[in-house]
Amino acid sequence: MTVPSVLPMMKRLNISGIYVLDQDRALDFYVGKLGLEVDTDVDLGFMRWLTVRVPGDPDHKILLEQPSPPAMSEETAVQVRDLVTKGAAGGHLFFAVDDAHAVHAELRARGVELTEEPTEQSYGIDFGLRDPFGNHVRIAQLKEG
Repeated sequence: MTVPSVLPMMKRLNISGIYVLDQDRALDFYVGKLGLEVDTDVDLGFMRWLTVRVPGDPDHKILLEQPSPPAMSEETAVQVRDLVTKGAAGGHLFFAVDDAHAVHAELRARGVELTEEPTEQSYGIDFGLRDPFGNHVRIAQLKEG
């Protein structure tokens, strides 16, 4: 089967999702600590559709989704929740900033548990942290060009 290199109907990535175990705690962390803003918060009856975004960037949203039915069986949801807590569910977010050292200091002041100090890399300066559920978050001050 031959697949074209670019599908003409794809325009951009709109929403990426990560699993969280408690959406209210996720809001506290992503909005209250990291400074993102709520994009959508709707009770659909069978689930809560909760997205956040970087302020000023309406084109890229993060779905904060609880692993549960109807998206998966309860048995699978239990397994996914266990993997999330171990940091093994594949949840990764990468944010770009202008000053990694200043952001690191501000997050420390806000009580965020930081797993790394800002480190010089070939692409810039970055550091990592984990959200309250085990998802990996990287924050980088990227080099120009």
